Amino acid sequence: MIDPKRLREDFDSVKQLLQTRGLPENFDSYPELERSRRSMLQEVESIRANKNKLGPEIAQKKKSGEDASALLDELKQSSEREKELNLKIAETEQALQDIELVIPNIADETVPVGSDESANREEKTWGKKRAFAFDPRPHWDVGEALGILDFERAAKISGARFALYRGDGARLERALINFMLDRHRRAGYIELCPPLLVRREAMIGSGQLPKFEDDAFKTSDLENQHYLIPTSEVVMCNIHADEIFTAEDLPLYYTAFTPCFRAEAGSHGRDVRGLIRLHQFNKVELVKLTTPETSFEELEKLTRDAETILEELALPYRRVTLSSGDMGIAACKTYDLEVWLPGMNDYREISSCSNTWDYQARRTKTRYRPSAGEKPRFVHMLNGSGLAVGRTVVAILENYQQQDGSVEIPYALRPYMGGQEVIR
Repeated sequence: MIDPKRLREDFDSVKQLLQTRGLPENFDSYPELERSRRSMLQEVESIRANKNKLGPEIAQKKKSGEDASALLDELKQSSEREKELNLKIAETEQALQDIELVIPNIADETVPVGSDESANREEKTWGKKRAFAFDPRPHWDVGEALGILDFERAAKISGARFALYRGDGARLERALINFMLDRHRRAGYIELCPPLLVRREAMIGSGQLPKFEDDAFKTSDLENQHYLIPTSEVVMCNIHADEIFTAEDLPLYYTAFTPCFRAEAGSHGRDVRGLIRLHQFNKVELVKLTTPETSFEELEKLTRDAETILEELALPYRRVTLSSGDMGIAACKTYDLEVWLPGMNDYREISSCSNTWDYQARRTKTRYRPSAGEKPRFVHMLNGSGLAVGRTVVAILENYQQQDGSVEIPYALRPYMGGQEVIR
């Protein structure tokens, strides 16, 4: 979340900066709630000061044999009022926190201002789009014809928006995971194998909750509720919650492959065929913890790490800077990498690489001490897909399809497929 102190001291300026980011409905109630909280805190302080004064006066009257009943009544009434105020303060602080948790991050000044994707800015393109001597088919047609994707049986088992990989399709998915993890480990990332179920606190810490509650799969036990992760970013940005690093510990690079689970509550009618938008999919994720001074430099490096995977696979793509209104709630700047899909005749997102500043670090209380004796500061956290595995399968099936229905395997991937060159 953004700094509550900034909200308290410069609310109108913050509101202006967030106009295209999507403000919560009750955002404008924040200043009045904060004024009420401060007023009640001041009254509690006054009551406590008076109680501290009454104590010796009551003791003195009792010692001298005087009637202290009036003072005792006053003390009782003060205690009751203090208890009442403390309950109201707790309710008000919860209301303030409820607002703070759904306020999006402030966009960096280099981000294009706009309310949606129409204001996104293309930064570069890479690779040459293949010229086909035939009409390229979408990946679901290619995969089903080869017998490596089975959407019908997946639907029979699990319903819509699930996929069953078969034979070389399953091998291709596994090969891509190993290929990506190997490349990222060489780039200095520590590989993790994290849990897939997390507590609610971890979802809040990463920024997934409360905003994306409807998109989450969760257990029914309310007393010990767990959530299936929508991305391993949730785990990796919570690993060091409530910890304080030294400056020498940073930066930290983490990578992990996990299945990801999303209800896709707001995507009815979108990408209903194929692998683009599933309830369960595989992803290799990248997360960095850095100092504030280096976080944008590290964002460029992280984005290049994701781009390198696409380049080694010879998949044409473009880099796009998302507008202020198109970014996720936690991001202050996001690059989307969009891969070219000839069968769909369009670029589609395959990675989002974001700097969240101290937004996630404030939620998770992850800090570092610049030098011995200095006050701890919040780290900056970055994340990006390196890459979404299923969408990489999509890109390979569509870009490497042959006229006879076969699919050539990219050179960089062949060692991970036992030297196999073609899927037939």
